[in-house]
Amino acid sequence: MLLACALDRLLGDPRGWLHPVQVMGAAITGLRRAAEAWAGDRPLPLRLAGAAITALLVGGSLLAGWVVERLALERPWLGLPLLLLGMASALAGRSLERAVTAVLEALPDLEAARGRLAWIVGRDVSHLDEPEILRAAAETASENAVDGLFAPLFWMLAGAALSGLAAPLGLAPGGRGWLPGPLALAWAFKAASTLDSMLGYRRGRLRWLGTAGARLDDLLTWLPCRLVALTLPLANGRPDCTLTWFRTALAEGGADPSPNAGVSQAAYAQAAGVRLGGLNLYGGELRAKPVLAASAAPPDRQAVARILALSRRLELLWLLGAAGIAALVWLAGLTAISLAQ
Repeated sequence: MLLACALDRLLGDPRGWLHPVQVMGAAITGLRRAAEAWAGDRPLPLRLAGAAITALLVGGSLLAGWVVERLALERPWLGLPLLLLGMASALAGRSLERAVTAVLEALPDLEAARGRLAWIVGRDVSHLDEPEILRAAAETASENAVDGLFAPLFWMLAGAALSGLAAPLGLAPGGRGWLPGPLALAWAFKAASTLDSMLGYRRGRLRWLGTAGARLDDLLTWLPCRLVALTLPLANGRPDCTLTWFRTALAEGGADPSPNAGVSQAAYAQAAGVRLGGLNLYGGELRAKPVLAASAAPPDRQAVARILALSRRLELLWLLGAAGIAALVWLAGLTAISLAQ
């Protein structure tokens, strides 16, 4: 996992390489076409079809990751490189930072900046001036840090812990089977996230077809998002503000229609000392987002850079914390063995 995070930060998502999310997206497109042909405009069949698509895609992604994990155990010369590449593909730390930085580099050319911003945000960008472009960049950097980096990293860590239970539970190789590990859970999360990004819209048939995927993504992101809000003060060197900033993030972010996006943005707004939120235009419809850290200054280039730096430091903090816990568990196991002997 440490190597996978390093590889993600070093290379990101190389252009021209087939990415697992592309495979998931192609599968969703085909399944959606078949589901709409069968269900038409009927709400209940569309909901059932959406649940079936979610089960197929998430279950298939989980199974694919599990197969690679088994291959890594049985044929390490082939499986371990695939496992490393698979885990790195589930993380989007470098690609998110690269995309946000590209927007900043395009300024003050508004047309170029809007074009680059349109690839990473859902709001309409054709009317945005420089301050609003900077706000959009700051908000997508803070929101997608959870969706693209910390949520898959959390499920990767959970998978590592779960697979570590295989031996004590009698599920290690040679036993009855294997529990899913880091790649299986990370790819399952990416499948739910991809479903939400492609089908999770409240318009047309998608208001029924995309419900299952969107709800699952909300559920799988809920805990990682709150762990980010709880640990960001540590990454900012302000452990004394942990509980205060955490409560503020929950209170201010709770006004957002999304159960996770508002909390994530509110946590980064507190930690980076920047005001986020306001009016956004989506498909010609004006929507008011809650204003976060209202007393802080609006985003500038330095604020966006602080948000990106906070994500880098927090990722390292999570990895060091997980490594420390693993070391303690390993030492406790050695102590137990010594006492038993």
